[in-house]
Amino acid sequence: MTRGEVGRDDEIRGDVATGGDAADGGGAGTVGAPWPLPARVVRYGVDAPLPARQRLRAGPLSAVLEAGALRYVSVGGREVVRGVYAAVRDQHWGTVPAHLTAYEVEDRGASFAVRFTAEHVADEIDFAWEGRIEGTEAGVITFAFDGAARRPFLRNRIGFCVLHPMAMAGQPVTLETGRGTESGSFPERISPHQPFFDLVAIRHGVGGGSAAELEVRFTGDLFETEDQRNWTDASYKTYCTPLRLPMPVEVQAGAPIRQTVTLSVAGTIAPGPDRLASGDPTVRIGAEPIGALPPIGLGMATHRESFADVGGSRERALSLARLRALHLAHLRVDLDLTADGWEARLARGVAEARALDGPALELEVVAGDGGEGLERLIPRLKGGPAVAGLLVFPRSGMVSTEAPLARARALAAEAGLGIPIGGGSRAHFTELNRAALPLELMDVVGYGITPQVHAFDNASLVETLAAQSVTVASARAIAGDRPLAVGPVTLRPRFNAVAGQPEPGPRPDALPWSVDPRQLSLFGAGWTVGSLRRLAEAGSATLTYYETTGWRGVMERHGTLTRQAHVPSRPGMPFPLSWVFEAVGQFAGASLLPVEVSDPLTVEALALRSPHGSPRGDRLRVLVASFVDAPRTVRLTLPVGPETREATVRSLDETNAEHAMASGSVHTPLAEAPIAVEDGVVELTLGPFAVARVDANPSG
Repeated sequence: MTRGEVGRDDEIRGDVATGGDAADGGGAGTVGAPWPLPARVVRYGVDAPLPARQRLRAGPLSAVLEAGALRYVSVGGREVVRGVYAAVRDQHWGTVPAHLTAYEVEDRGASFAVRFTAEHVADEIDFAWEGRIEGTEAGVITFAFDGAARRPFLRNRIGFCVLHPMAMAGQPVTLETGRGTESGSFPERISPHQPFFDLVAIRHGVGGGSAAELEVRFTGDLFETEDQRNWTDASYKTYCTPLRLPMPVEVQAGAPIRQTVTLSVAGTIAPGPDRLASGDPTVRIGAEPIGALPPIGLGMATHRESFADVGGSRERALSLARLRALHLAHLRVDLDLTADGWEARLARGVAEARALDGPALELEVVAGDGGEGLERLIPRLKGGPAVAGLLVFPRSGMVSTEAPLARARALAAEAGLGIPIGGGSRAHFTELNRAALPLELMDVVGYGITPQVHAFDNASLVETLAAQSVTVASARAIAGDRPLAVGPVTLRPRFNAVAGQPEPGPRPDALPWSVDPRQLSLFGAGWTVGSLRRLAEAGSATLTYYETTGWRGVMERHGTLTRQAHVPSRPGMPFPLSWVFEAVGQFAGASLLPVEVSDPLTVEALALRSPHGSPRGDRLRVLVASFVDAPRTVRLTLPVGPETREATVRSLDETNAEHAMASGSVHTPLAEAPIAVEDGVVELTLGPFAVARVDANPSG
């Protein structure tokens, strides 16, 4: 079983639960959740401090040092490099995290020196290295990597990665390669393949009217560049070890691996605003609608317990009522027609859609490469819930192909079903971007999104939000005027689309690979606010997120819960995510208003105006999320008239999140408080990683 085929928790376990409900993950035993929850668990899912950051300068260059890596390298206040770090990637493209065993920083004001040692140990991987980062007053930063394996193992890549910010799109570059000097530019539309190869150095201007130029030089290996926006990373990545080389490769114990990356800036620098400077962020909401909120749905849970069977339990009935309160437009059900059990899964999906009072079904179907299995599925769709879309994929790949699509269309026509049929990518946008799709057979085009392909920390996940809208723009260039069904959007990948061979399952003391404890955190709720904004503003036709219940859902299920040291939930507990979908679901069909955020790496917002004819009248709703681990004030400007002197605010933060999650109420029980509006401006106070809902009457 490969990671690419793991879907259900009981499949991950490899056994069947007995004596009750199937357990999410299983294997570690049921233990009491540690309530009250530690504040950091409520904020971002784990009871561990966030990595420390230190601002360093090398003459005109500035950078943020974090856990042995550089972030946000800037010249004159303008970001020129998003990050420089070293990675160890195993034979399945898994990233083995670094553990720093020594760390020393000498900050001299206009120069600095950093020394550290790191080790990467997991399963068969055992690698250690020394890092040295030197920054000089002349505007040069040199990052050196010197390491060796402590035992033999297979790797796909070891060494440096340099991230160029997404804002470089269209920027001309000079490339020094093994073939000589070449010219090019960072791609504007997301490039399906590497734009630059065999790099020794790359040079480009620093922007902002400066005549200065940044050079990034590499030694120790050949480097090439890929467009990481394919996976919603907000960057282009220049990495060691070209992909054309055979892999995996066995690393011998003691064999040295040495590389350097040197950043240098030269020329006249025009000063600009410092994005990393402290100060309260601002959020400005425009008055003119830019579109409509698309229909939003959730995926059907991959565990075995169905909320449709309330069985007379008050708690289960409450969970069903909570899901109904989200006003879901559709329920996405994945079916593998080449495996046993899909009929029961379809029947469960039909029952759950009916229990939710009307959402349509959105079906993701894996059929035989010739469409085998569709002849048994499509007749079953007659007389059931409405089908919002049938996305068809072959068993042998991640992208839709001609034969299954043609078969689905013929069978639907024969059955008299007028349902949208399409496909795209079961995995990331990159597979869609690289495929030759039979678009003439597709009514709708879809792809999934997850922020955790290359990086896993909170800050990197926030960075991906801006890139989500870019994937929609590039997908539109592929799909033409066909609707884009984006989803599922999940915090962790549903499966490893690039695993080359079977991988081991999770250890008994670990979570399955597809589960992220931030699912039940304030961070997860705030990240969802940003994702909804970016994908809706970009023009997605429909959006699908997460699952209904369980570890990957918006609330916990009711069966015996396990591994609570990692996911300390309680049966039936709603997660902060559910509050976001409840707040947005109440404005289904609303107009989207434009949002301008001064620092999208620390705050996000979504603005809605009630749909025409709403029983609530003309109402404005703004969701604001903080990604800072400290209290802060956000200056929010609303599109309201001078007669509007007051709004109301409800905040979800660490002071009330547990009460909200433990409440027996259908709706999230947050106290509503008045807040002053002066000349359209609200001074909004947010706790660490808090999410606030501001409601106002635009006309007073």
